[in-house]
Amino acid sequence: MIADENTSADPTPALELLWGTRERPSRGPRQGLTPDRIVEAAIEIADSEGLAALSMRRVASRLGVGAATLYTYVPGKTELYALMIDAMVGSGPLPHTLPGGWRERFEAWAREDWTGFREHPWLLRIVSDRPVPGPNTLAWFDSAIRALDGTGLTGPEKATVVEVVDGYVRGLARTSLDTAEAERRSGVSETAWTSLANAFMARHVDFSAYPHLVEATAESGMPGPEEVFEFGLQRLLDGVEEIIRDRAACAGRAPE
Repeated sequence: MIADENTSADPTPALELLWGTRERPSRGPRQGLTPDRIVEAAIEIADSEGLAALSMRRVASRLGVGAATLYTYVPGKTELYALMIDAMVGSGPLPHTLPGGWRERFEAWAREDWTGFREHPWLLRIVSDRPVPGPNTLAWFDSAIRALDGTGLTGPEKATVVEVVDGYVRGLARTSLDTAEAERRSGVSETAWTSLANAFMARHVDFSAYPHLVEATAESGMPGPEEVFEFGLQRLLDGVEEIIRDRAACAGRAPE
């Protein structure tokens, strides 16, 4: 998290806002200014202009209030980011409500998160900070664990599976985000950059020294982000499914 604009070392103010225990401000506009409206404006700015453009003053301006007024509702960026994360988590369906068995549900939420992180790259920047769990975040985690009911996994194993899949999605999404960030900073597209690099390599590199690489990429080149994501997700879930099968076999029942 960027350490400016009243970022806090204490999660309590953010938790108070998330869980509705913070007292309403005694001053400021009474015409419907709420944390929800503030979060909506902040997300609009982050989506359209990027995280670097998001400031408390910028949000206040978008809402037509002074920065001092905004601070009476949301003390700083620590609290604003926590509210934004929880709002985004709450914008999608809960994993256990998705159709299919546990594997289909995990595939669905993993793909949804993969898409979400790439559509809202700012989210990945702030979600990797220390978590401040809100009601939507806890409801989502509870639901993801619930999606593994009937698998024979223990409670700690269920929580671990959720964390492992979530970590996998975030890791690959961050790689994709880093590529997009490089494009933004340099002003050169990934396609143009790769084309220039390939032209140099073709002229100056003897690829006979790398026969395994040549063989692996001869047909279709290096795999793209989507191919890597899907292959890795399936292999990860294959491993979980194998554990579930083993548990079922030991218990003398068919796996769900």
